[in-house]
Amino acid sequence: MSTARGIVRTEPSNKRVRIFFGGELIVDTDDALYVWEGPHYPQYYVPLGDVADDVLRPSPATRRSPSRGTASSFNVQAGGREAIDAAWSYADSPLEELRGRVRFEFDAMDAWFEEDEEIFVHPRSPNARIQILPSSRHVTVTVDDVVVADTHRPTFLHETGVIRRTYVNKLDVRMDLLTPTDTTSRCPYKGTARYWTLTTPSGEHVDLAWSYPSPFRESAQIAGLVAFYDERVDLAVGGKRQQRPTSPRS
Repeated sequence: MSTARGIVRTEPSNKRVRIFFGGELIVDTDDALYVWEGPHYPQYYVPLGDVADDVLRPSPATRRSPSRGTASSFNVQAGGREAIDAAWSYADSPLEELRGRVRFEFDAMDAWFEEDEEIFVHPRSPNARIQILPSSRHVTVTVDDVVVADTHRPTFLHETGVIRRTYVNKLDVRMDLLTPTDTTSRCPYKGTARYWTLTTPSGEHVDLAWSYPSPFRESAQIAGLVAFYDERVDLAVGGKRQQRPTSPRS
């Protein structure tokens, strides 16, 4: 059952969750709790009793949350390594569900597993969904009056809480106008994206396009396809010019 207090919401995960650090298994639990500290995605809080012995070393640092209370911090030690203030616990939280549990900093750990599948970036929300739909609608992408993509086989990716993205086969993209960059980004649902800068006679558009060369299983349909930021291009679908969406990329 889900419970909430202020912006914080909790829900049992019903998954086995394991955490590795320093080459050692430091958490193995089937009682991990989803905790939405913000509105977009959850973190895992695990029972203190399911943490390996001598892993948590008290730290003098504390942190205060208006909804969760005051947390005591811990340094995490295992396998000859130490992560400073990488875990914390709200022993006297007004949220009873958090008491007796500890939250680990996701990126400070070596690896996280849900059941036997490794997860990345942050826990995947049980309320999020990826829907990937191949289409036969005619799609064009235009930048600076140059058509940089023209396809009758687009793939539309719908992701909960995110604007629709259009992915295009490289054979239908002006790859001669794209220069790979060192930029990458990570998504817990899709994997690691790599980027290109687009160059037209009017100038450069840095990191305008991206692709997932080896996406996770649930997003395998977009492997190797190219997407452009709709916020920065002129996109037409089925002959209809699409309004540019608003986002931090606008």
